[in-house]
Amino acid sequence: MNRPVTTVDRAGGAVGIPIVRPDAEAKVRGEARYADDLAFAGMVHVKAIRSERPHARIRAVDLAEVAASPGVVGTVTAADVPGENIVPVIYRDMPLLAAGVVRYVGEPIALVAAETREAAEEAAPRARVGYDDLPAVFDPQQALAPDAPQVAVPYAAEGGNVFNHMVIRKGDVGKGFADADVIVEGEYEVGYQEHAYLEPQGVIAVPEDGGMTVYGTLQCPFYVQNAVANVLGLPLAKVRIVQTATGGGFGGKEDVPSHLAAMAAVAAWKLRRPAKLVLDRAEDIATTSKRHPGLIRYRTGATRDGTLTAVEVKFYYNAGAYQTLSSAVLWRGLVHAAGPYRIPHVTVDAYSVATNTVPCGAFRGFGSPQVIFAHESQMDELARKLGIDPLVLRERNALREGDRTSTDQVLSESVGLGACIEKARELSQWGKRQAEVAAFNARERFKRRGLGVSTVMYGVGMGAKAPLLDKAGAYLKLEADGSVTLAVGTTEMGQGAETVLSQIAADGLGVPLDAVRLAPVDTSRVPDSGPTVASRTTTVQGMAVLDAATKLRARIEDAVREMFRCPSFTLEGRLFCIPGDPPREVDIAEVARWMWAHNWDMGATGWAEGRPVDWDPATGLGNAYFVYAYACHVALVEVDLLTGEAHVAGFWAVHDSGKIVNPATARGQVIGGIAQGIGYVLMEELRSRDGRILAPSFTAYHIPTSLDVPPEVAVEFVEAPYSGGPFGAKGLGEVPLMASHAAVANAISAAAGSRLRVYPAIPERVLGLIESSI
Repeated sequence: MNRPVTTVDRAGGAVGIPIVRPDAEAKVRGEARYADDLAFAGMVHVKAIRSERPHARIRAVDLAEVAASPGVVGTVTAADVPGENIVPVIYRDMPLLAAGVVRYVGEPIALVAAETREAAEEAAPRARVGYDDLPAVFDPQQALAPDAPQVAVPYAAEGGNVFNHMVIRKGDVGKGFADADVIVEGEYEVGYQEHAYLEPQGVIAVPEDGGMTVYGTLQCPFYVQNAVANVLGLPLAKVRIVQTATGGGFGGKEDVPSHLAAMAAVAAWKLRRPAKLVLDRAEDIATTSKRHPGLIRYRTGATRDGTLTAVEVKFYYNAGAYQTLSSAVLWRGLVHAAGPYRIPHVTVDAYSVATNTVPCGAFRGFGSPQVIFAHESQMDELARKLGIDPLVLRERNALREGDRTSTDQVLSESVGLGACIEKARELSQWGKRQAEVAAFNARERFKRRGLGVSTVMYGVGMGAKAPLLDKAGAYLKLEADGSVTLAVGTTEMGQGAETVLSQIAADGLGVPLDAVRLAPVDTSRVPDSGPTVASRTTTVQGMAVLDAATKLRARIEDAVREMFRCPSFTLEGRLFCIPGDPPREVDIAEVARWMWAHNWDMGATGWAEGRPVDWDPATGLGNAYFVYAYACHVALVEVDLLTGEAHVAGFWAVHDSGKIVNPATARGQVIGGIAQGIGYVLMEELRSRDGRILAPSFTAYHIPTSLDVPPEVAVEFVEAPYSGGPFGAKGLGEVPLMASHAAVANAISAAAGSRLRVYPAIPERVLGLIESSI
């Protein structure tokens, strides 16, 4: 077994793999957090040799100069893959290393492994790849043309370059629009959004005992396990994945680590040496997944009193060259396209389209922020035409218990949207704030303010598109000294899962929080627990932890009865109180020592799965998710009429995520989501030309800083408990971003006097809105 032998000063830059010292392996989540500093005996550094063409046949790959470069240990091509040269995600269309055709700039063709990272980077450009260029297409609308170049692997597409076409057909939209007094139509467009996680993608693959162990910064260890096993041709039991310190993922570390880990694993397998593959920031931005660009067309109808009668939606997402997670992203966009409103007639057509661009994937909100921008803009346009306050219009149509969603699902419990809207009105002082904005705009000559509101719903969990993934396992072990070890299969990446899951375990067992230690996530410790996505960690993983805690707590109570030969006892705080003369009090540590000495089983496993869901793909109707979270956000924006610069001056957010297990971490989630949403709508623009990201750096791609977060941010929660969640909890993590950007967009439109229809609202675009309103 290879063991770590050296470390490097952390000041050199952390890239998300924990240092593991031979004398302190237990510190992987402690003081030694990151392991761009980690080294294993004989470890090589891997660099991908990538395509410079957006679409071409590979005529020849000559790696002679690469292999002869100083420090190079070996090279890898598709011919060296011992298993299947495919990285499985949902479909099996994406090769690990391109063998016959490249479909996007940056697609991996070969690997070089060297003694140092510098040697690998110097050797990689010496590869000689011969191409026969093929016609390329970069725009989804052009890719749909009958004579468009074929990009999609036919097996993974429904036809041509249409990866997927999904629908909702509820009621009769013809009748719905006939019943409408007002109809609003709009077209909206959004571009890429980069994840901007703290450390770039990074993994280390270590050959061990006829198998492979991978350490990496990642969200979904069981996805990675499946991919590595597939390319190596190994059973899952011989592949172990250990998640290391992960500084944010936001979806970007859901599917991409499978590709990196598989590349590192193939190199490690061929060379029989540990292999490390860490992207630099430019390579990360240029070649890994993004939020899907989208073109969204809406038609919305309502009566004079503001009652919605019909919605018709058609939207197109640019999926890039391979499917990755696009079908799941599209499905969530489909289900959320009509918004959190009571609408009798709904038609939605959703398309994911293949182009010769970097494959897109998961991003916080997972396909819903794009359509939320559109449906919340439509609501404001309706309010303007009808002369109805935009908050009142949303309140009038908001889903409540007993209502049916756009997929005709009856909402039977935990629907706090109405309470969110009412609380947001109170928190933001909506009426007073409107008067202040009007006074400001009348007074100021070169500045203008606007108020914006958004309401959203979010299906918690994987939903009916992937119910087989909505599961989680947990293992709880009471140690002989009364401390507790908890192992789970979902990951901590800054969202507070470690704290919340430990709280659930502590409350379930009746022990202090500081007695619980969450072990590093390792696929060998618990059953496949699905991905850490879809705001499901608290709800599904939390229920698995609670299940284990309930079982172990029952065993502890049996031990107390056995210890003192008493049929009953009481609990006072953390103490077991045994009646008698005199009465006795014992704590968990004393009980644990007794259990250990008497050979009792001191461990318990827990299991949970999401409640049943169903969906008919022909109609798009059914119970899409087992429960929904809701939010209402209000934003105050100030626009400079001379420069077009916009900044958010105030923000008020109210969420229904059921019981809030930890208010401090929940509030942090909301504020972080607000900041990320502000970036999406105001500044985050990733430009490309002919399939190539033009400036892959944070110099050109602007993300929000603390100065972009408004000085006044208020966050509150209304708790509509969910009976299927731990203590009544449901998901939160993705919802804040989903709601925040749309509220800011509506505030910009109000301030500029013209509708924002394209993201981001950079100064040039805002100036155009101002000029068009004059």
